[in-house]
Amino acid sequence: MADSSFFDESRDNSLVKAEIVAKYFWAWAKVIIPTAKKWSNKIAYIDLFSGPGRYQNGSKSTPLLILERAIADPDMSQMLVTLFNDKDSNNTQSLQQAIELIPDISRLSYKPIVLNKEVGEEIVQAIQQINKVPTLFFIDPWGYKGLSLELIGAVIKDWGCDCIFFFNYNRINMGLNNTAVKNHMDSLFGRERAEKLREQLASKQPERELIIVEALCQALKEIGGSYVLPFCFKNESGNRTTHHLIFVSKNVLGYSIMKGVMAGESSSFKQGVPSLEYNPALPKYPLLYELYRPLDELENILMDEFAAQTLTRVDIYNRHHVGKRYIEKNYREVLLKLEAEGKIITDPPINKRRKNTLAETVKITFPAKQ
Repeated sequence: MADSSFFDESRDNSLVKAEIVAKYFWAWAKVIIPTAKKWSNKIAYIDLFSGPGRYQNGSKSTPLLILERAIADPDMSQMLVTLFNDKDSNNTQSLQQAIELIPDISRLSYKPIVLNKEVGEEIVQAIQQINKVPTLFFIDPWGYKGLSLELIGAVIKDWGCDCIFFFNYNRINMGLNNTAVKNHMDSLFGRERAEKLREQLASKQPERELIIVEALCQALKEIGGSYVLPFCFKNESGNRTTHHLIFVSKNVLGYSIMKGVMAGESSSFKQGVPSLEYNPALPKYPLLYELYRPLDELENILMDEFAAQTLTRVDIYNRHHVGKRYIEKNYREVLLKLEAEGKIITDPPINKRRKNTLAETVKITFPAKQ
């Protein structure tokens, strides 16, 4: 069931979530628009569980942030098609009113569509009929009803179509062994994987969260979501996960862009490596947090994995970063350090480049293993 109390106040984690979606939408649209102009001359944003548009204290949620950014951009304002859906008629009425009050909303060539439907088979079939319109989908059901592999597979089927969805870990964790919601769990993980997951969880309680999220990521890859990136949200005390925001794409560029967006919204960094997590409690424990040094670890990993190889800096990044928290500047920083220590050979060498620079095209040779 939807939790309407979510919108009673603008909680920190909901603001972070809205910013991640809005920032990715902007970056995604800028990449997609040049090609979209040659096709249908349209891009789309679809939010299947849109809520009322504003929190009770007046703060804007995702739909309003998306529309405001579109109005401000000449291309987007002429190309963007938006569809917002919510099964709660109070939410759709509130959202429609909030949209109408946006300054200069008439600049959009396509008037935002607001629907009041239950997300199910009818919605999936409608999405499957959409062709050649690059679309960013946001699926935020607050629980699990309506969220399925079939739905996610439908929304990412075409070029330029990415999906961001809300994964309520607490409710799904409880729901996996609840026979009353077995069908929902089977729809989300796939029946065979859900059964296997239930067996695993019976004997590995300490690793429960890792097992569940890993199972979901593997299920998403099987339906074509080659690149999956979760962003974790912790509770106020920082000792328990509440939910994840999960990005799914068939394109590595989208994955790389989203990692940068999520890095910017992370609550903490270790040696410049983002946590890909919003944890309000981390500032309370700075000493413990700094004991782990991920850049030192990255140095050793690169020296081992690329031993006796010569690659450009961009090739090293592209071949290594998928499935890891490291962002591009982490690789640049580590490679500059290895160069300064004489552990790698660069072409052009350090004395032929500007200080502290390492272009994407610089060739890097790693020594053979000792």
